[in-house]
Amino acid sequence: MARQKVEVLNAATALDSGRRIYKVSEITREIRLLLEDRFPAVWIEGEISNLKKHSSGHIYFTLKDEAAQINAVFFSRQNQFLKFELEDGLHVIAIGRISVYDVRGNYQLYVERMEPKGLGALQLAFLQLKEKLEKEGLFDPARKKEIPQYPKRIGIVTSPTGAALQDMLKVFKRISVGLHVQVSPVRVQGEGAGLEVAHAIDEFNKKGGVDVLIVGRGGGSLEDLWAFNEEVVARAVFKSHIPIISAVGHEIDWTICDLVADHRAHTPTAAAEHLVFYWNELEAHLKDFSRRLEAAILLLLRQKKENLNALQSSYAFKQPLTFVRQISQTCDELARQLENYIQSLMDRKRHSFQVLIEKLNTLSPLSVLERGYSITFDARDRVVRKKEMAPIGSFIRTRFRKGLVESKVTKHLEAEELNGR
Repeated sequence: MARQKVEVLNAATALDSGRRIYKVSEITREIRLLLEDRFPAVWIEGEISNLKKHSSGHIYFTLKDEAAQINAVFFSRQNQFLKFELEDGLHVIAIGRISVYDVRGNYQLYVERMEPKGLGALQLAFLQLKEKLEKEGLFDPARKKEIPQYPKRIGIVTSPTGAALQDMLKVFKRISVGLHVQVSPVRVQGEGAGLEVAHAIDEFNKKGGVDVLIVGRGGGSLEDLWAFNEEVVARAVFKSHIPIISAVGHEIDWTICDLVADHRAHTPTAAAEHLVFYWNELEAHLKDFSRRLEAAILLLLRQKKENLNALQSSYAFKQPLTFVRQISQTCDELARQLENYIQSLMDRKRHSFQVLIEKLNTLSPLSVLERGYSITFDARDRVVRKKEMAPIGSFIRTRFRKGLVESKVTKHLEAEELNGR
């Protein structure tokens, strides 16, 4: 309570003393007026960094040298007549005024006009290394390895604390195949970062155990991405026997690592999406097949259930004993019909057989004998049809209806002689 009274007394004392107390906006405005009065037009030489082109046409960037940097804005009305393309690393001379952006309290350069002054050191180094490696064939498409369509083991070389890693892991977690992801944590910017990235790539190749590597980081300025423009990284990517996807920065960012790698993804998230693309397709196909199979099984079960219901509601299941009795009665009727058919068939066959017997009896030689005729056989049981078959002195047998007579031929008579008797 005593402390509160002291604070109230101090505030009252300050008010009574007549001292000027500024609001933040007031002091910011005063500083802005001082800067604008002091630097209404100034020429500043520096290297462009963190270049951002807004959809409104305004260009935001940083001008820096080896010791300091200043934020700058180049409004669309002033930059519409610019004859060259601004880019990170470009060494320029900017003409403008110094002022303060009240909302953030930052002082910055409002550019009116700009002139190029050679190439920035980093940009020049990039172009020189690019030309060197291109002549050696490190960018040759013919030597690039195929990225596996269904990788199960994925290695990642990136910062363990960056948003890029979390973005990639989120993509991998969306699929259900259970990918094995191994992360090699490295620094992705600053002195020695390139050596760490190259060493991590070499270690993955020595140990093995992964199907593909993602090497990259999130977006940033040319300086931030420079580790991936170092020759040691390019050489490590080139000699890797594991396929490598380079995922450095954003779509507009290109590094030496992108050019050497087997595949370039414009963001780390895009690299992860590329690796799960066919897994997603396969999973979608399997889900579709599963749905179709489930629908087919349900349809079959529904049909079988309908058939079962129809059987359950049928007369046979409602009155099973009556149905059996009807079947039994039908069987008895069929048996009687079969018996009658067989009896009728036997009668017809018997009649036909009797007719045949009568015909055979009519044609039988025995019928001829019955009428008083006889049949004569020679000694060899041949029927004697003419007298020459029974020479004089031979024995013959004559068959009557009842009995048999054996005779000896003593004389042959001609037909005329027989007629005369």
